[in-house]
Amino acid sequence: MNIHEYQGKQLFREAGVKVLEGVHCTTVDGALLAYDSLGSKVVAVKSQIHAGGRGKGNLYSPINNELMMEGGVKIAFSKEEVEKYATKILGNKLVTKQTGPAGKMVNNLYVESGCQIDHEYYLAILVDREKKSVLFMASTEGGMDIEEVAEKNPEAIHKIWADPIKGLIQEDAQKLAKALELSGESQKEMEEMLDSLYSLFMEKDCSMIEINPLVRSKSGEMIALDAKVSFDENAEFRHPWRNEIRDLTEEEDVEIRANDLGLSYVKLDGNIGCLVNGAGLAMASMDVIKLYGGEPANFLDIGGGATKESITAAFEIILEDPNVEGILVNIFGGIIRCDMVARSVINASEEVGLSVPLVVRFSGTNHKEGKAVLDESGMAVHTVSTLAEGARKIVEAIGDDL
Repeated sequence: MNIHEYQGKQLFREAGVKVLEGVHCTTVDGALLAYDSLGSKVVAVKSQIHAGGRGKGNLYSPINNELMMEGGVKIAFSKEEVEKYATKILGNKLVTKQTGPAGKMVNNLYVESGCQIDHEYYLAILVDREKKSVLFMASTEGGMDIEEVAEKNPEAIHKIWADPIKGLIQEDAQKLAKALELSGESQKEMEEMLDSLYSLFMEKDCSMIEINPLVRSKSGEMIALDAKVSFDENAEFRHPWRNEIRDLTEEEDVEIRANDLGLSYVKLDGNIGCLVNGAGLAMASMDVIKLYGGEPANFLDIGGGATKESITAAFEIILEDPNVEGILVNIFGGIIRCDMVARSVINASEEVGLSVPLVVRFSGTNHKEGKAVLDESGMAVHTVSTLAEGARKIVEAIGDDL
């Protein structure tokens, strides 16, 4: 689950991380009132969407796709400029590297006080699953895409790890602060910020915190000028407050509906629909489809307790995507029985009027019975024994269908 910058900064404030004063707005008039209330001659007018690269993105009219303005984050030196930028940002579509060409509508704005910047840094906190630790990644090359820094100047990226049992060791925080060439009060503030962010990360069950840029002001203060925060959805039951800050307008309607049905669904850009049980198996299915030259249209995990109703809903959701030209079903029977899935596939195909090639691979509990049910059903379905065979078959079936 993602949240907006202004929401992330509120969490930062509560955790003791320094941020500038800012006001969340949804109208141009609100932006003008925000400018007056902040009492700062220079302010940043920031688009709020669930995607990075806002400053380098472009704003387009949703009506005729006309370019309205370059850059989704603007520095305003007067109230008139605030009005100009807010007018061009709100209600228009922001296209960045992370949104893709479709972009995202901007319905929220953040007007933030300015500050005198001495240097920009990059900071991210992530889960390192291989080391079973929390990873801190920082660089003196703030304001840039971290991928670009990693490619052109990898030695500028510094890392430390915090064991979830032991917590963040003070010596490690000091090591990272010094690697960023900080000293004196700035170094002390950085170490305190790392400690505060680690506590926030653990207490709120975050999956990522990214600050780009984190800045050192002319007076030596360490200030978070950005706040990109994501949460681990598996820990949602521990944090009912998340529902209050979730912005459903930033999420795909079909993904929201899938989640309500107990399905994990993410829309992609390919043409092969995937219906799989288990997140790891779903990822493997997508990889093998690509290996055989295909492109997955979605990630869809029906889970171990799928029913006829959820499988039917999964088919409906997959086929709502006009790009889908074929479907691969890959089921490993553990708790779920393959023969039950086979009957559900038949019923779902009849209900939704399936008209694209379908390939099914069963393994595990009652896989032979499941294959027999499909083979004897009379429906147009290819049954296979391995994932590789299934991926190759669906790619071929789509090719034959063109």
